[in-house]
Amino acid sequence: MFNNKKILITGGTGSFGKAFVSMLVKKYKNIKKLIIFSRDEYKQYEMQLTFSREKYKFLRYFLGDVRDKDRLNFAFRDVDYIIHAAALKQVNTAEYNPFEFINTNILGAKNVIEASINCGVEKVIALSTDKACSPINLYGATKLCSDKLFCSANNIVGSKIETKFSVVRYGNVFASRGSIIPLFYLQNEKGLKFTITDMEMTRFNIFMDQAVEVVEWSLSNMKGSEIIVPKLKSFKIIDLIKSINPKPKIKIIGIRPGEKIHEELISESDSRLTIDVGKYYLILPSKNFFSKYKYKKLPKKFIYRSDLNKDLLKTKEVKKLLLYR
Repeated sequence: MFNNKKILITGGTGSFGKAFVSMLVKKYKNIKKLIIFSRDEYKQYEMQLTFSREKYKFLRYFLGDVRDKDRLNFAFRDVDYIIHAAALKQVNTAEYNPFEFINTNILGAKNVIEASINCGVEKVIALSTDKACSPINLYGATKLCSDKLFCSANNIVGSKIETKFSVVRYGNVFASRGSIIPLFYLQNEKGLKFTITDMEMTRFNIFMDQAVEVVEWSLSNMKGSEIIVPKLKSFKIIDLIKSINPKPKIKIIGIRPGEKIHEELISESDSRLTIDVGKYYLILPSKNFFSKYKYKKLPKKFIYRSDLNKDLLKTKEVKKLLLYR
């Protein structure tokens, strides 16, 4: 589906962007143009060491910020697909710098939507987070607002332009930059106590290649306005620690501001408008959209949360996951 297409990734020098580009250049040999849009020139320089324009003639590196609508309008010209991955993401940083998060995550989303419509982009996928579900911190609130903007954007598309907007929502990527796993390994190597906020804490598990697969599937199957949630396994944080050290010394540090004990991807309120389409759940804007899909109904008061997940991994299974970090 990407052959003979022009694709742009905002925040394209991030972990997801690199992984998605890697998939595209291996799997699709006839891409017309692949644009890496980001604001960090050094990260673009580093990325070009792996993905050079000499080797991949269709690659373009485009310096810009999603806060700059004029730059987006310039970058989006003749683009078919956009993956919007640019965002500010640190929970603690958001609490101290709320206006910066609003400017990037909310107003930046608005700019991406307007530029996509102005330029006649065919499909737009925005990446979300578990923290946008029943948010308790500012970062999550900005991403929930972003999700709402992208889903409702389908209502303002003109009759001549049929730009479709959808959202992909998943949790933290396993062993990615900024995850807890590198910290646990460092604590283990130095003989320190493992720091944990709560002994009951659980998390969903998704690998980066799975995240890439979800976005690829979404671009192929999206109809517009849906929030696409992959079905994932989950694990207890204490089991993760025990898979690194069978006899760990634990230090409970208490829950941090804005932190949840369990990851939630679909709330009970969301579930009334959620359908099961096999490997994915789709959160739809209204029941009028149900007829567009073949689906299974969900049980009443369904909640998709890491501690309630039927696919809760055992310690031995978590240990196997660490082989792929």
